[in-house]
Amino acid sequence: MTKGPLFGLVLAVSAAVCAGLSQARAADPAFCRQYSHAAINQVHGALAEPRCAAGMQGSRWSTDFSVHYQWCLGVSYADAGLERDARTKYLHGCR
Repeated sequence: MTKGPLFGLVLAVSAAVCAGLSQARAADPAFCRQYSHAAINQVHGALAEPRCAAGMQGSRWSTDFSVHYQWCLGVSYADAGLERDARTKYLHGCR
């Protein structure tokens, strides 16, 4: 069985649909600005509490606004919410 023009068309359409879905899920700049401000507030809150500051690791706890903002632009709203919730859970557990 040979792969003719129809197979190529199906493959191209599938790739376009998948690319469109991943772009549609990305968070928008206004949301990401708010997300990043909230992340920085959480980071500063953790730094103010010695028991929290001791366990802060990775970019989740960066003090750089642009780290949070650029990350947010590339993920879905749901993923940004999960990251915010992970910081919140950590903050509640270390206090």
